[in-house]
Amino acid sequence: MAHKTNRRDFVKQTTALGAAMWVSGKSVIADSKSPNQKLNVGVIGAGGKGATDSREMAKCGANIVALCDIDDKALGKASVRYENAKKFNDFRIMFEEMGDKIDAVTVSTPDHTHAVAAMAAMKLGKHVYCQKPLTWSVAEARKLRETASENGVVTQMGNQGTSYDGLREAVEVIRTGGIGTAKEVHVWTNRPVWPVKEGRSSETPPVPKHIHWDLFLGPADYRPYHPDYHPFSWRGWVDFGTGALGDMACHTANMVVMALDLFDPISIHAKSDGISNGECFPKNSVIEYQFGERNGLPPIKMTWYDGGNLPDPSLLHGMKSSSSGSLIVGEKGILYSPNDYGAAYHLLPKDVFADYKKPEPVLPRSPGHYQEFYNACLGGFKPMSNFDYAGRLTETMILGNVSMRANQKIEWDAKNMKITNIPEANKYISREYREGWTL
Repeated sequence: MAHKTNRRDFVKQTTALGAAMWVSGKSVIADSKSPNQKLNVGVIGAGGKGATDSREMAKCGANIVALCDIDDKALGKASVRYENAKKFNDFRIMFEEMGDKIDAVTVSTPDHTHAVAAMAAMKLGKHVYCQKPLTWSVAEARKLRETASENGVVTQMGNQGTSYDGLREAVEVIRTGGIGTAKEVHVWTNRPVWPVKEGRSSETPPVPKHIHWDLFLGPADYRPYHPDYHPFSWRGWVDFGTGALGDMACHTANMVVMALDLFDPISIHAKSDGISNGECFPKNSVIEYQFGERNGLPPIKMTWYDGGNLPDPSLLHGMKSSSSGSLIVGEKGILYSPNDYGAAYHLLPKDVFADYKKPEPVLPRSPGHYQEFYNACLGGFKPMSNFDYAGRLTETMILGNVSMRANQKIEWDAKNMKITNIPEANKYISREYREGWTL
């Protein structure tokens, strides 16, 4: 019991110190004498992106003490690397058996189980690194953001672009008026890169022995197993993923959202073929977000494009459009990022900005995406993509899927978390969980 108490006290002390360091802008690790400086990390989702997340945490110095995955093959592969880690298929059992031995978790599962896993960890006082998008639904994003604040844990979403100097510098350029007052915003991606279906198959093949299908479903409605869902194509299914928007918006829109405070849109209009048979995201879409005045910034429209749709090429002043990117049109010129993560940018027209001098840095520079989270758990500065920020970013972007499911423009009351013009569409803000799964 003494070990458990000491670890909990350590969490509280270092989290408070980390918040103070973020305010001061210092990128340092606290000079702690605690014997628990080396974090014990539980991995929820060990395959795919989870393999990268666990490997990077280990590079930072973490002890990987527990591995959890619904796929025994992924679990077995991970256990070769972390042979001393205990294996689980159900993260709920992992917490029951090892809750006092885990300081932090990585959540690298399909989108529909992000919230239940992250919430379970935070309620136990564990730090949480969660892959993007933070949640499957708007309501989950709001709830995780609130819970992270209430429990005082260190959190970070896996949109690594936030940690790049290029993104932070671009934000400084915009905030200091480098291109003048922003007039419009465009963001695009090359997704989807998975097979786009019209509906579920009538075939019901047996569940492979290595897959724990009920645990894969988690809070989603029951349906028979099919290889269309696991291990990759779940992104295109409404019950499990969040489509092209959920896959990439937390990356590609990150810089523009941060620079222009693009939270709480007042309306969202998804223009696409809609959701196929209520099951599958479309091959392409264009989504218009309208924002009102924000902390003195004037109203502005942001347009999202996917599936081959692109903004007007004339906006690039002769530059070739990247397959994914973002741009902000300002009074004095354009800031264009030809990058998934906003990690690089150009000021256009180039001749106009030939003598442009970059502003003095005001945002702290990151030691690296994973290191930023790890350091914060040990008393360093608060990660920039903590759940307070990441929750708002996710909520903003996922509203595009709500409009898509409603198949029309929605008007949004962010304070009360309600759609005002189509009350029946509010059912898409959250979901009913299956028995045994809860926030």
